[in-house]
Amino acid sequence: MLPIAELNERSREVLRLVVESWVHDGEPVGSRTVSRRLSVGLSPASIRSVMADLEDLGLLYAPHVSAGRLPTEHGLRMFVSGLLEVGRLSDDERSRIDSHCQSTGRSLEQMLSEATTALSGLSRCASLVLAPKTDSTLRHIEFVSLGPGRALVVMVTSDGLVENRLIEVPAGLPPSVLQQASNFLSVRLGGQTLADVRRLVSADRDSRRAELDELTARVVEAGLAIWGGDEDQGALIIRGQSNLLQDVHAIEDLERIRSLFETLEARQQMLRLLDLVQTGEGVQIFIGSDNDLFGAAGCSLIVAPYQNSREQIVGAIGVIGPTRLNYARIIPMVDYTARVIGQLIG
Repeated sequence: MLPIAELNERSREVLRLVVESWVHDGEPVGSRTVSRRLSVGLSPASIRSVMADLEDLGLLYAPHVSAGRLPTEHGLRMFVSGLLEVGRLSDDERSRIDSHCQSTGRSLEQMLSEATTALSGLSRCASLVLAPKTDSTLRHIEFVSLGPGRALVVMVTSDGLVENRLIEVPAGLPPSVLQQASNFLSVRLGGQTLADVRRLVSADRDSRRAELDELTARVVEAGLAIWGGDEDQGALIIRGQSNLLQDVHAIEDLERIRSLFETLEARQQMLRLLDLVQTGEGVQIFIGSDNDLFGAAGCSLIVAPYQNSREQIVGAIGVIGPTRLNYARIIPMVDYTARVIGQLIG
């Protein structure tokens, strides 16, 4: 990518104004618009000359003949990396994020879901979070009856994280069966991770047949199965997809949003992308073809990892939407939310 330092001050200012105007209005930006907003006096003719130079550099393009200019992905990346002035969160925005993230009396997954809902509402985009991998050792697993046909599986890790999941059980199941299932798993925890316990129980069929009746064995298997593959890659929570439909002006926009919905539904690909984020620090920004996942959808992802009390990166939270995002506003939102989550799980 062309270094920002290779652009003179006038070119940088014109590029910045084109991008900011496009983010605000969603329309091609003409030389007269730039001229009115420019801090130094330049005629529309001079500005057109600068915009033509920026177009030759691949930073702007004209969607139609005689139309204004729009930033290319290359131009947008240059703006974000070298010209963007990141804003500050208001007290109200901080308060809303704090109140949604408060985890008292809720499971980690519920807290993350609320944090994602808050971020989606504030950004008016879709928001997503990758919940922590369950790679901590287990301290406690318990089955609790919730009435006919339902039970709650409570898992507590050595880090103090609590996860609650619902499972279906046969109607009229005696409480003794749930107690026996809890006892069976508790004696096998001994510093094991969830993945370890699942492998042990799966391989220990002879012992299980000797110690448990068929009904209790089924409850044990159901209780472990609800975590599925979470211990390998974490769980993905997405909120606010409908927000992306509020700024649709043309058929092309609608097709782009449909493509984005398909992208969001490709959860396995999204999990792999968010997994890559965990190798970096701070807010990361993927614009368009920065990642193969987004190239066809024409969208951007602003995402930040969050850490546990041992300063290990355990998950990530972010905002996804069209490339015409308000980066200056959303970047500090994502950063602040990630830090709040890290403090709460720590």
